[in-house]
Amino acid sequence: MSITAAVPTSPAAFGDHVPLVSGPLIPDALSRACLAAKTATENKGQDVVVLDLRSVTPVFDFFVIATGASRRQVHTIVEECDAALRAVGDTRAGVEGYDASKWVVQDYGDVLVHVFDPETRVYYSLEDLWADAPKVDWKGQLEDDAAEARGELEVEPAVATEGE
Repeated sequence: MSITAAVPTSPAAFGDHVPLVSGPLIPDALSRACLAAKTATENKGQDVVVLDLRSVTPVFDFFVIATGASRRQVHTIVEECDAALRAVGDTRAGVEGYDASKWVVQDYGDVLVHVFDPETRVYYSLEDLWADAPKVDWKGQLEDDAAEARGELEVEPAVATEGE
């Protein structure tokens, strides 16, 4: 038995019902995590790492981890990452630790952005705590995204081999 569903393709197909999503869709979690990493780096964030947690936990998809050298720098990284993610349509669900500025975590649902001062990052060592999570080559991913947007990188469709 198979079940098929018709997917509305025009606004008129919804009738009186308004779809929950309107406007352009936001980029996927990986692209947003890479954008946050790039933004942290551009604002003098140090040791910026993106961890892929999809195979480790169902709670989050990605951690972005960065270090700010001072309270002011931690604040700048946090605010600029939020501005960059808002610019692509994401909304911060919460922020913790901003006043103390030792460890600020921003929650975007599937992406968490952690910004530490140097001592606190060493103390909590999230990379070691989540050592099973692979590190993402976020710079390479951004280059691939840009090439794909320019039409220079073709994404090959998955092809099933015989017997699958």
